[in-house]
Amino acid sequence: MHLLISVAGPAEARAALRGGADVIDAKDPRRGALGPVPLHRLAAIRAAVAGARPLSAALGDAASEEALAGAVAATVAVGVAFVKVGFAGVTSEARARRLAVAAQQRVGTDGGGTRLVLVAYADWGRAESLAPARVVAVAGDAGAAGVLLDTANKDAPLFTIESPATLAAWIAGAHAVGLFAALAGGLSGPEFARARALGADVVGVRGAACVGGRMGRVSRARVAALRASAGAAPPPPPPRVLAGRGVLPERDVELPEVVRRDDEVLHAVRERA
Repeated sequence: MHLLISVAGPAEARAALRGGADVIDAKDPRRGALGPVPLHRLAAIRAAVAGARPLSAALGDAASEEALAGAVAATVAVGVAFVKVGFAGVTSEARARRLAVAAQQRVGTDGGGTRLVLVAYADWGRAESLAPARVVAVAGDAGAAGVLLDTANKDAPLFTIESPATLAAWIAGAHAVGLFAALAGGLSGPEFARARALGADVVGVRGAACVGGRMGRVSRARVAALRASAGAAPPPPPPRVLAGRGVLPERDVELPEVVRRDDEVLHAVRERA
């Protein structure tokens, strides 16, 4: 089972790499479950990853075919392995299919090795979205590579919303149409064994990898602990700190991680300028 770590900038990307993440995911947690980072920040994250791991990018929730196609094209031009698209506010399966096809067509035209991932929400009623099984059907029809089941609202973890049986059926449905299946939404190390037993291919994490919660800073040591809990063979060097199955306390802050935050400050200044 692969470990995806969501990062907001290049310093966090380096921490996730050193901790042993399998996939680096660019996402701005201040902008919701699928908040996209600005393109210059995405380029800085890509430079920090430097091809060492696959890079994915959240594009937010689809609004129109034209806007989505433009966002996909701009993101693909930076150079990513995956683009993630959600459907909050979209309750029509036909509408979702048109949006997904628009994204897939742009990936197919401009993407090279970029693949599309569609995001379903366990709290789909609150998000005014499609039921997760319907997103799987849309993804299969559109030619996407995979699906992610996340939570739109971050006040309840995934495993408190969906039962294991429901999650297992959703994962099996994704596999049946040739999609990989990822789980996210308030997950931490103790849930990884359950996710693996249900057949998940990927677990996505933000909050448990951070000092200070979801809006805090990704910690190499915390990522390493999550990597150990994920249970699959870890990726190759750089060296990792393996700290057992639990998440390290917030006092475990390393000087190199603090020093490398200066480039985050620089990007924040550029965004305000």
